Amino acid sequence: MTPLDAAALVQPARLHRDIYLSPEVFALERQHLWAAAWLFVGHDSQVPRPGDFITTDLAGQPVLMIRQADGGVGVLLNRCAHKGAPVATAQAGHFDRYLRCPYHGWTYRLDGTLAGIPVKAGYEGSGFEGCPASSGLVAYGEVAVHRGFVFARTARRDGAAGFAESMGELLGALDLLADRSPSGRLQVAGGVLRTEFRANWKIYFENINDAFHPITTHASVSEAAAAVWGTPPPGTAVPLAMRQLLPFTAGYAFFEQMGARLLPHGHSVLGTRHSIHTGYADLGDYGAALRAAHGEQRAQQVLAFAPQNVVFYPGMALKGAPQVMRVLRPLAHDRTVLEAWAFQPEGAPLELLQSALLYNRQVFSPMSMLAHDDLHLFERIQLSLAAGGPSGNPWVSQHRGAAGDADATLPREVSGIDEALLRNQYRAWREAMLAAAEATA
Repeated sequence: MTPLDAAALVQPARLHRDIYLSPEVFALERQHLWAAAWLFVGHDSQVPRPGDFITTDLAGQPVLMIRQADGGVGVLLNRCAHKGAPVATAQAGHFDRYLRCPYHGWTYRLDGTLAGIPVKAGYEGSGFEGCPASSGLVAYGEVAVHRGFVFARTARRDGAAGFAESMGELLGALDLLADRSPSGRLQVAGGVLRTEFRANWKIYFENINDAFHPITTHASVSEAAAAVWGTPPPGTAVPLAMRQLLPFTAGYAFFEQMGARLLPHGHSVLGTRHSIHTGYADLGDYGAALRAAHGEQRAQQVLAFAPQNVVFYPGMALKGAPQVMRVLRPLAHDRTVLEAWAFQPEGAPLELLQSALLYNRQVFSPMSMLAHDDLHLFERIQLSLAAGGPSGNPWVSQHRGAAGDADATLPREVSGIDEALLRNQYRAWREAMLAAAEATA
């Protein structure tokens, strides 16, 4: 299959099922979409000292993010220049002065340059000096850091936008999250919750922009929360767990009226007017601290920032309140890892940290009451699409609101349940495939 063949699988308001089922399509999108996208690597609070590192996967490549000797953050392929063994084998750790491969003992400086090799005399006269291995570890590609959030991309297409242009107004969302701290700094809190599920990454990413599904998919959770809460006496304080779960009982009108904003490059904001997170509390002295640090107007913007999801296409979605984030790491056409991140703003009350950690446990963790609803359906969708056989309908509908697509202007405001949010993602996907086809023509 070629990128042009793959692009034909996306039509204006429908998708061919092979976009989820084909290993060839997955290989193409890894090469031409993910490798060319600015992907979230990690947060610089995870590597506070020179030599601190974390490891992860970007577009199928093992990488390590490391704090370098000059204080900067580098992203290197986690692959020894000698035999390809991983230099760092843990998810996080620290190298004192040098990175040392556990296989044959090659060592590298914190910037990845080669520092030493055992039995160096054996390489004399071998031509090693002109071999790429003599340069050391390979940089993953371009790296950009914004308010502590580290992004990288490895393949830049001709004419492709730089980091600021690619992200556009999404950088403002990162600013608003960071400014929840009076000092403007965030800390990753509680580790990263990881869940592997057996479905295509796009099925999950569609769901992030799908405000139509909670009413049916999460009905049991909504009903259970409402039954537990009951009808308490007026003035009863609502526990944090109930404040997070009860809004899932909202009806179609609530989700339709929450509003959404389509952005270039597949990005979007769901919940421009309100969301299930609206109602973020001032928390007394915390509000005063924000006003003292940022001014009255900025403090109000920060406290009001509660979108349903800010979508960084193709792999990340942010919630302003309660300071959580999801990141997708695709492994295969039918295997994906979901990461749930929580942040604590420095200098903010403990209640904000408790809110973030509780939300991730209740909604995104392997023990979540809601995640089981979603993941069960995602895996069944993957299986049922594959079981379709040669007969029947091979197309997946995305027609809701499609009549409004005559206005192709971006940014564009739509309702919270318009499938334009999904079509916008696939427009970016198709454009990546067509750009790849043109580059190889």
